Amino acid sequence: MFKPLIFYIGLRYTRAKRRTQFISFITLTSVLGIALGVTALITVLSVMNGFESELRERILGMTAHATITGQYGQLDDWQGLDKRIKDYPHIEGAAPFISGQVMINADRRVSGTMLNGIVPATESKVSDVAQKMTQGKLANLFPGEYGIVLGQELANYLGVLVGDKVTVISPQVNSTPAGIVPRLRRFTVVGIFQVGMYEYDRNMALIHIEDAAKLFRLDNAVSGLRIKLDDLFNAPQITRSMGEYLQDYIVSDWTQAHSNFFRAVQIEKRVMFVILLLIVAVAAFNIVSTLVMVVTDKRGDIAILKTQGLTSASVMGIFIVLGTVIGLFGTALGTLGGVALALNVETIVPIIEKLFHVQFMAADVYYINQVPSKLVWGDVYVIAGMAFWLSLLATLYPAWQASKINPAEVLRYE
Repeated sequence: MFKPLIFYIGLRYTRAKRRTQFISFITLTSVLGIALGVTALITVLSVMNGFESELRERILGMTAHATITGQYGQLDDWQGLDKRIKDYPHIEGAAPFISGQVMINADRRVSGTMLNGIVPATESKVSDVAQKMTQGKLANLFPGEYGIVLGQELANYLGVLVGDKVTVISPQVNSTPAGIVPRLRRFTVVGIFQVGMYEYDRNMALIHIEDAAKLFRLDNAVSGLRIKLDDLFNAPQITRSMGEYLQDYIVSDWTQAHSNFFRAVQIEKRVMFVILLLIVAVAAFNIVSTLVMVVTDKRGDIAILKTQGLTSASVMGIFIVLGTVIGLFGTALGTLGGVALALNVETIVPIIEKLFHVQFMAADVYYINQVPSKLVWGDVYVIAGMAFWLSLLATLYPAWQASKINPAEVLRYE
């Protein structure tokens, strides 16, 4: 018996007669269940990819791809090191920095802050802070004038604007006849930046590197060099080779500085994938109940076909074809719906917010005022493939039960 007969009968069973419309309704719900599960899985993973990409972009806009420091936390001859790595492969830019913890006081408010000394002319080579200025300019930091640039949240907490004075209190101390007193320096606010990450907007301030050297008593030394690479995702391999090249220095990359955060994002993404995949699995295994009902309804037909020479394997193939068609249609509809939704999330969400007067992403809480989405085709292929194979797996038991039908027992009462 030629195999296309199996496909013909299997496809024929997908179309209901009047007396089997309920079975067709169950079949339709199975298709829609798989489609909705696949759509949800693609959309949610795309949104999570969008969040991860958005956060990575904001973090790496302020964090160097790689950092070179000395054995004792400072570089005495950073100019020589800068020349040494200038032509090293994969390096696009380098800039010196001085970093230290301080306290900033304005009127009666005090806040602990990470103070970074930078060279405004070279900072744009390694960070995007110059493009994140909301007031003033990064170029307004001149050596000897003791200007300071604050994060937006820090400025709001201190209650200062451009032109106001703040006092920077260094952990280093001065010995005076009156005793040991902390080092104090008055700075003028010359700019305010807003990255959109609380970690930076609330806990970071910038001054000129020469002013930082005087404040922290580093003379001509710096804390290290910040490096921008041509491939940030290859940073661990590049920094490893740089560490072998620069054996007298400590080379680290951004994955080490933020490893816990991005690992948590990846774990959350995997957990969400598993949870939503279970929804797809439940929908796929609805095919089991659908096929069991079809097998019960078609027992007479199966018995007659067997008496005419149809083998048990062929009967099993008929119901595998039927379940495969259901799974294929559901997966295809879900994939199309998920891709369409993922590509238009940033358009659809504002419409929903406007219609129902809700706000999914409050800017003052999440610092992201829209739901981002990034469709990764690799995820789409994996989701579609797993949904289809789950559907195919769900057909095996009902098909096997159909192949075990004994024609003599069925036709005895016909």
